[in-house]
Amino acid sequence: MQAPIMLKAYAKVNLTLEVLGRREDGYHEVVTLLQTVSLHDQLSVRPAPGLGIQCDDPTLEGPDNLAFRAALLLQGKYAPGRGVAIGIKKGIPVAGGLGGGSTDAAATLVALDRLWGLDLGMARLLDAAAALGSDVPFFIRGGTAVARGRGEVVETLRPAPPFWMVLVCPPVRPANKTASLYRLLGPGHYTRGEATETVLERLKAGRPFEPDQFCNVFEAVADGVFPELAGYRRALEEVSGHRAHLSGTGPSLFALVPDRAAAERAAGALWARGLAAWAVSSVNGGPA
Repeated sequence: MQAPIMLKAYAKVNLTLEVLGRREDGYHEVVTLLQTVSLHDQLSVRPAPGLGIQCDDPTLEGPDNLAFRAALLLQGKYAPGRGVAIGIKKGIPVAGGLGGGSTDAAATLVALDRLWGLDLGMARLLDAAAALGSDVPFFIRGGTAVARGRGEVVETLRPAPPFWMVLVCPPVRPANKTASLYRLLGPGHYTRGEATETVLERLKAGRPFEPDQFCNVFEAVADGVFPELAGYRRALEEVSGHRAHLSGTGPSLFALVPDRAAAERAAGALWARGLAAWAVSSVNGGPA
């Protein structure tokens, strides 16, 4: 019997996220600097008669799961009649702005390429990822990247200098979170991407990040969707000594810290207050 393929599917944070304007197709033009971090889900895939998925969070089982849709896509296009059993052990908070569903889908594509011996190559893997969602292509390669367009045009960059952060995820999941946040944006929130370009210049020079250079357009409106966010932000800034930043459309927040010890101290202090927190490091790569 073929052994299952096991992969870590890493979370991401948005070090910057700017909205440049509204597009004619109804979407928004964005530019965002992305980084995979060590917080992860654990995936396993093994041969099976049909397609199936199991998760330690039963609410994520079923055909709407993006990992299941990834398997269905590859089966239909490249492997008719092949089956797989997908297992997911969640470590990334659901709907937290950390890309949990998208990274699981990317890991599934990578794993099935191996399991089914498809030898798709990077170009076809990225095409399949783009068909599943704008965030998925980034997770195929992971590391440090800038995404443009709707987020689907991804340019992989030289790895960022290693860094540590403390991450906190408030347990609030409002319905239609992303749509609600975009509705709160107006022309006054749009930029030309200058903040991201400033961080990119620092990255190209091989210099460590300055935490105060990070930005996220949704921080200006997030409190209208997450009324509890202010308290979590204060707590994170108190224990870390640094500014807290929103990842994606939230509600997860992160703060850069000098090293692993500082990250673990801050995360421990947040857990002592009853807040779910993690000490995480940057990861330069995709599913592994």
